[in-house]
Amino acid sequence: MSLNRTDLNAIADDYVLGLLGETEAELFEELLARDPALEARVAALRDGLLPLDLSAPKVDLPDDFMDRLRERIAAEPAREDAAPRGVTITPVPPQADNLPQAPRAKRRWLIAAGIIGLAVGLGTGSLRPTPEPRVVAVLMNASGEPQAVIEDYGNRDAKIRFVADVTLPSDKTIQAWTLPSPETGPVSLGTLDRVAPAVLTGPDLPAPAPQQLYEITLEPAGGSPTGRPTGPILGKGFAHIQS
Repeated sequence: MSLNRTDLNAIADDYVLGLLGETEAELFEELLARDPALEARVAALRDGLLPLDLSAPKVDLPDDFMDRLRERIAAEPAREDAAPRGVTITPVPPQADNLPQAPRAKRRWLIAAGIIGLAVGLGTGSLRPTPEPRVVAVLMNASGEPQAVIEDYGNRDAKIRFVADVTLPSDKTIQAWTLPSPETGPVSLGTLDRVAPAVLTGPDLPAPAPQQLYEITLEPAGGSPTGRPTGPILGKGFAHIQS
C-alpha cells in the first residue's frame, strides 16, 4: 500500500496552499520529512509563489481563486531540477481525478496509506521506525471514511493517529479496542481524552494477527463502565500484518 508520485505531488500542492486540515498537515509533514523529492517539490512551489506573495497588493480574492490556482499548478510542467541529486522520480500518467479535485475522504485515504507505508517500510520508505509495529489497521466510519490509524507493536503498546476531524464531546472519552479472538471478546487498549496522536498501553495479549479487528468507540468520561464497548463506533478496521 503506497502512494505514487502524482498523489504525493497533489497533496504537496494542497499543503503549500494551506488546503489541508490541521491533522492532515501534521501527518503529511511526517511523509515530507522522509522523502527528499517531496521536500524539494514543496520548496520549489513555495519559491514560485513567493514573488506573487510579496508583490501582490491586498485585495479580496474572488470565490473561484483557489480553483483557478489549482488548475494552473496542475498545468505546470514538472521541473527537471525538482528532485535532489541521486533521487529518481518515475513519471506516472496523468489521472482523470487529479487529487486537488478529489473528495476530501480520498485525500485522507491517501495520507493514511502513506502513514501505513512509513510504519511497514513501504511508501516513500527512507527511514524505518524502531521498533516496528506488528500490525497496522485503518479504522473507518460507517461511511467508509478513514478516521484513525492504529499501529500495534505486540508488546502491550499501540499507537493511534487520527486522520479525520473526529468530534469528542467534553463529557465523553474515546476508547480503543481490539478483538484477539471471539472467545476473548473485545479488549480495551486504552482511553483518550483528546483527539491527538497517543501511545496506548493495554493488557498483555497474544501477538496481533492479520485481520484482527480494531475499533474506537465513544464512551462515558473515563471509559466504558462495563469493560466492553457500549458507545457508538467511531471507526473500525482489520489489521494488516508486517511482512
